[in-house]
Amino acid sequence: MKYLQKIATGGFILIALLFFVCGLSLIVLGAMEIWSALRPGDEQSVQDRFRLILECIGLLTIAVAALELGQTVLEEEVQRAVHVSSPTRLRRFLSRFLIVVVVSLGVECLVGVFQFLHTKPELLPHVASIGVAAAILLACWGVFVRANVEAEKLEPAAMHEAQKEDEHVET
Repeated sequence: MKYLQKIATGGFILIALLFFVCGLSLIVLGAMEIWSALRPGDEQSVQDRFRLILECIGLLTIAVAALELGQTVLEEEVQRAVHVSSPTRLRRFLSRFLIVVVVSLGVECLVGVFQFLHTKPELLPHVASIGVAAAILLACWGVFVRANVEAEKLEPAAMHEAQKEDEHVET
């Protein structure tokens, strides 16, 4: 059993590392994109430069999401040795994950609106569907957290243990 836990921990470390590598790669691509948009002497229109900057914002948003997911996996699965059966830990893990997803979807929706408002307004319903998806996820997450509060009351020791782990991980 200990051997399987070590393999699982190694797998989670690899996944977190890959998230970090992907996030850093997207930051590099974003820097290249912003350089293309702001390069002096380049004969691009203002609208083309604006499009490149919006694409850079999209890349950086996804990069932040990847870095945050890597940190979440590392902290929750490796440092804390999470047991997903605990309602407190499950809520915390899902909350951290959904924060990243909802914020990323919201930013992508905003970028899409700015990008397609003047160029391809026929795509605005598709962009709006991203915003609706973010709103639905946010509402479902709120319902989940609300329902989970009652389960946490049944396990006050798990909440106390999670708070002790927070102090340990933060130091």
